[in-house]
Amino acid sequence: MKIAKVSLAALILFSIAGIAAAQDRMPPIPADKMTEAQKKVAAELIAGPRGALLGPFIPLLRSPELMSRLQKVGEYIRYQNSLGHKLTEFTILITARHWTQQFEWDSHYDLAVKAGVEPEILAAVRDGRRPAGMSADEELAYDFCSELAQNQSVTDATFERAVKSLGEQGVIDLTATVGYYTALAMILNVARTPLPPGKTPVLAGFPH
Repeated sequence: MKIAKVSLAALILFSIAGIAAAQDRMPPIPADKMTEAQKKVAAELIAGPRGALLGPFIPLLRSPELMSRLQKVGEYIRYQNSLGHKLTEFTILITARHWTQQFEWDSHYDLAVKAGVEPEILAAVRDGRRPAGMSADEELAYDFCSELAQNQSVTDATFERAVKSLGEQGVIDLTATVGYYTALAMILNVARTPLPPGKTPVLAGFPH
């Protein structure tokens, strides 16, 4: 009985340690603890189209100059690039799935549906399956992003399809969208930034 009690206590301790290890490594910095540079870049971000300091920008605040420069790139990619909202949001979710990034997925899922991506297509992406019934532009984005993630490049055939459909600017904007949201996914994963309260992770981890 004593051995059983000790074993149970050890399991509880290991469980608590596992939970602690999974906790946010870089939580929000209280306003009174921020440097002047951090306060300035936080105010800059909040004054822009995002309107709040959330998600990857909480850990990024540890490097305020990087955050200032990166968020300006992201402002173009998310709100102004040549792809349009549907392909942008679809690309973000494909990238989030590749990195099993729960916060990115949660933040952009509804935006993608609102922009015109069918939930059935996103369900396939979530599950790691090639979606059926994609439109031509969605299929192009899916193929381009998948090849780029898996092979660190794209085939001539996929490149030529992308140039024909999106133009050279669109190819660069598509590639940069993958790159930008990959950077955010890595930061979120390293910082273990949690989902908003009440949200449940929906992405299963891919085997490695």
